[in-house]
Amino acid sequence: MFARTTLIAAAALVVLSAVPAQAGMRQPHVVSANPVDTTPHVLDGIVNAFAVVGNTVVVGGDFSAVQEARGTEEIPRANIFAFDLDSGRVSGGFAPDLDGPVTSLAAGPDGSVFVGGSFSGPQPALVRLRVADGSPVETFYAPVYGGGVSSLVRQGSKLYVGGAFIKIGWSLRTALARIDVETGAVDPSFTVTPEGGPGGPRIYAMAATRDRLVVDGSFAALDGLRRPQLGVIDLTTGKVANWHTEVYAQACKPNFPSYVRGLDVSPDGQYFVVVTTGGPFPGTTKLCDSAARFETYAKGDQVRPTWVNLTGGDSLYAVAVSGSAVYVGGHQRWLDNPRGADTAGPGSVSREGIGAINPVTGKAQSWNPTRERGIGVKAFLTVKKGLLVGSDTTTLGHEYHARIGMFPTT
Repeated sequence: MFARTTLIAAAALVVLSAVPAQAGMRQPHVVSANPVDTTPHVLDGIVNAFAVVGNTVVVGGDFSAVQEARGTEEIPRANIFAFDLDSGRVSGGFAPDLDGPVTSLAAGPDGSVFVGGSFSGPQPALVRLRVADGSPVETFYAPVYGGGVSSLVRQGSKLYVGGAFIKIGWSLRTALARIDVETGAVDPSFTVTPEGGPGGPRIYAMAATRDRLVVDGSFAALDGLRRPQLGVIDLTTGKVANWHTEVYAQACKPNFPSYVRGLDVSPDGQYFVVVTTGGPFPGTTKLCDSAARFETYAKGDQVRPTWVNLTGGDSLYAVAVSGSAVYVGGHQRWLDNPRGADTAGPGSVSREGIGAINPVTGKAQSWNPTRERGIGVKAFLTVKKGLLVGSDTTTLGHEYHARIGMFPTT
């Protein structure tokens, strides 16, 4: 469908380019299809986000109770909790009371975590919490007004905040801001502004290297430059990069006026993958219900995807790039399905709810653990020990793992 760009030159640049600041853990092999038995269960709602602070996994979403894998006690937790990565034991000391969904997390300094979402307190939509006891870090003040926070990316002393807001603290910012990780003060030198988009601009997902920030969402332009739903920001200048694609300008179904969703950058920073919803359009070049790879350091107005993998009519919401695989999750039934229309087209492969794509060829890999589809996977995180998966369903890899699971490294 799309001509594949040459990858040899890109591979040669790996040693020269910056290492991503927020990419997941590089993994030399595809993870096992058999989930570990220790992860706790979330008993209702949905899991939207993970962060790892030391050996503690912080989990955010829209839920009210959790349970340890080998326990029977229902443990009240209001939209956020933490557990030990090795044992799966739920942290007794970390029990913040957040009155709205958590949609984004990022590890903070000094044993803390940044929490973004649609809650009203202890600060509206964005707060920094101590993982040891769940208390707010008093020196951090960055209340968010006018909308929620959808994505957080920490890069050293700076935190990038994306969402649907109009103000952070005392500063007007539309959907995107850079703030200080210690104080929450908005950086006056970073003013890139998303514009347009149905219902106003919104950032859905972000990922970063040391010198690039990739953003997707419901917008038509960045700082007045046409960037339909996807753009790249040069962090050395704080300006929109000379990177422009029109592939997401094409409309999907009318009930999906914007349709980009998840985004992740490769561990070496050379490429990133975007996943979408939108509906089936077999035999066309539309990127609805797809995963697509783009080269981070491409230039110009005609950037095209290196490859595209279409589900044939089912949404993808989450993506994680490990180097050995591109993990995708949603409520899809198939991958490799460009001619499917809610059907299994010629050459399609069954990948119920979760799958892995070869990062070079763009074709589905043999890894096929399956999961109960539901709404779909909303959170991935690659860690040294495996791949964390968060969703709204209870069956993963043919086993009971309510809303959280982890596939171990092999």
